[in-house]
Formats: sequence, structure tokens, C-alpha cells
Amino acid sequence: MSKLFIIGTGPGATDLMSVRAHKAMEESDIIIGYKTYIDLVRSAFPDKEFKESGMREEISRCREAVELAQSGKTVSLICSGDAGVYGMASPALLVADDMGFADTEVIPGITAATAGAAVLGAPLGHDFCVISLSDLLTPWELIEKRLRCAAEGDFCISIYNPASKGRKDHLRNAAGILLEILPGERICGYVKNIGREGEVQGICTLKELAELDADMFTTVFVGNSRTKNVAGHMVTPRGYRDE
Repeated sequence: MSKLFIIGTGPGATDLMSVRAHKAMEESDIIIGYKTYIDLVRSAFPDKEFKESGMREEISRCREAVELAQSGKTVSLICSGDAGVYGMASPALLVADDMGFADTEVIPGITAATAGAAVLGAPLGHDFCVISLSDLLTPWELIEKRLRCAAEGDFCISIYNPASKGRKDHLRNAAGILLEILPGERICGYVKNIGREGEVQGICTLKELAELDADMFTTVFVGNSRTKNVAGHMVTPRGYRDE
């Protein structure tokens, strides 16, 4: 069967991967992905052929996946979280269209926002938005605008890619922007290595968030005006009326 599955494998733990994703990989001849994500699933599919590549090789990875599917293979192109949320679905579908290949299927996964929220409690109980601090593909000026708009709208905010080796100050800068609008005591939280070995979580204030030692495997949560710390859980009520 000539087929390209584009799969979100979830946050990392195999029991947080969907049955549908597992079934698609079982049906595949080849599994392709970023090395870190291949390592997370390799032991579950010992008889499969794997192809791995590094960061910033997403487009070439998509082309290789489509070429293999065009040759008659069933291919799983995987990424962590959900393939449609900062994942491989968008570039893969565009590349497949450019290459004249249409037999594709996107399989959803648990994204970091919802997986991390479950670890902390219920920080996304009301309207929320997801903002990435990576400025590799998005101008920082636009990221700043989105942060301000989210704060003005009293959204709960889930922040992806808060820092990296080349962007050590991005979370500090983002917190500073939010502090122009929000109080320093605003309840925030973070989870590192969601669903993986070494998972770490914490609840803090927005002022304290600016000093957080975050990395690319950290997901940050900023509460809205109703968010509270309830017995060590970050909880946002479902509405603005008293519950």
C-alpha cells in the first residue's frame, strides 16, 4: 500500500500515544522522524525500518517521506505532540501537494499544552491560546504583539519553546512584556519533559517565571485573572461566575 501517515506521537510516554497512531506505525514499512522522537518509539516497533534526521531538516524529511510513499511504501512521518500543532502536518501536506502525492492521513496526538495542563491540574479551564517563543519562523515583533493581545484579552496562555541555547532570554523577555499588562502575582506554571523521564513541574508567579531556567522541552502556563493555586494544583475556573 502506498500511503503517508503524518503522526503526532504525544508527549513521549507510550501510554499517551493513541491506539490509532500505534496501529498506523504497525502498518508502515518505514518510520521517519527527528532523532529524539524516533528514539522514543523505536523499542515499540523493533521490526520496523527507521530513518532519522536532525533539527531544521523538516522539509528534506518530508520530501524523503513522500518519495518513499510514491515508490509504493507505507510511511509514517512522526513528530511529538500533535502533528497539526507546530508539528509536521503542515509542511508535509504542502510538500506532498507540490510533489503530486495525495494519499495522506494526519493522525492526531496529545499536544504539550493539554499534556502539561493535566500534570499541573487544570490551568486551561477557560479560553486559552498557544504561543511559541521560537522566532526561527516568526518575527519576534509578531510574537510580542500576540503576547500583549493575549494578556489584554485575559486568556490563559500556554507557551511553547520558551528558551534554547540560542534564545536564553526569550522567556525573560516574554514575561517582561506580560508584566506590562498583568500583575506580578499572576499564577503561572511549568512542566519540563512532559511524559518522559525526568519530568519536573512547578507553580510560580509571573514575576518568578522570568527567572525560570527553561529549555525547549519546557511548556509554560500563564493563568487568567481567575486562575488560582488549589492544594498545589493550577486551576482555572470554567467561567467568570463563582463556581
